[in-house]
Amino acid sequence: MYWIVSVEDDIRVPPEKLNLEPEKAVKESIAEAYEGKIESKVGVFLAVKEIEEIGEGIVLPGDAGVHFPCKFKMLVWKPVEKEIIEGEVVDITEFGVFIRIGTVDGLVHISQIMDDYVSYDEKNSMLVGRNSKRTLKEGDAVRARVISINLKEENKVGLTMRQPYLGALSWIEKELKKNE
Repeated sequence: MYWIVSVEDDIRVPPEKLNLEPEKAVKESIAEAYEGKIESKVGVFLAVKEIEEIGEGIVLPGDAGVHFPCKFKMLVWKPVEKEIIEGEVVDITEFGVFIRIGTVDGLVHISQIMDDYVSYDEKNSMLVGRNSKRTLKEGDAVRARVISINLKEENKVGLTMRQPYLGALSWIEKELKKNE
C-alpha cells in the first residue's frame, strides 16, 4: 500500500550542491539519502513529495557540507498482508518465481502458483501446469496476494496466486471470457 509520511531530519547538503537554489539542493540531498531505502516500520521510501520546512543551515567543524533541519513528506510503499498486487515476473527458478512489485521482489513458491502440479522447464526457463498447460515465464504480468512480509532483515515478501482471479493476467482474462 502507498502512503505519504512526514519526516523530520537534518539533511546534509554537500559543497558541490551549494550553488543551487537552497530548496532544490535540499530536495536532491533528501532524495539521495532516502529514495530506495527500506525502513522496516515505514516501508520503502520512493520519492520526495514536498518539503514543508527548511531551517537555518549549520556548518560543522571539519565538514564542508551544510546541515539543514528539515520537515518533508515522502511517498512510501509498504506491503500489507492480504493486499492484492500486480507485478512482473523477473526470475523463474525450480522453487518458484520472483515478481517485481515496485522496488521489492516478492516470491511465489512453486506450491502457491496454481491448483495444478507445476514443473520447471529449465530449457525454456518457465513453469508449466501438468493438466492446465498454463505457463509462466519472465516478463509475464501477474496478480498475487501478499501472504507474508519480512522487511526487517531480509526484505522478503511472500505471495500466493492460488486463489480465484490471481495468477498471470492472461490466465485471468481467459477465465473471464470462458465464464461469460
